[in-house]
Amino acid sequence: MNVKIEHPQPNIAVVRPKGRIDAATSSQFRDLLRRLPSQGVEHVIIDLRDVSFMDSSGLSALVAGLKLIRRKGGALVLVGPQPPVRMALQLTMLDRVFRIYNSLRDAVAAVNGRHY
Repeated sequence: MNVKIEHPQPNIAVVRPKGRIDAATSSQFRDLLRRLPSQGVEHVIIDLRDVSFMDSSGLSALVAGLKLIRRKGGALVLVGPQPPVRMALQLTMLDRVFRIYNSLRDAVAAVNGRHY
């Protein structure tokens, strides 16, 4: 898994993982999410368009990130999960927990307008 992070605004991080988020990579992903608030990030947008697979450890990392960001008063939202990842979110009913957007533009607008 490779990850790129962009900041469309100082308090927003767009996290772009690529590849698989599974038992081998989820701790790295969890640690990355854990560090963001200390860097002044209030809202996190995770762009899942390039994630081909996510297992339960990857889902757990997402939930841990969501809890942390919410405790700090921010939002963590998802963008464009591919069918295998969307299916995992649906089977675990996490699609009801996370706000999922089709485009990055919609996600940025949502966290700016606090519609999450």
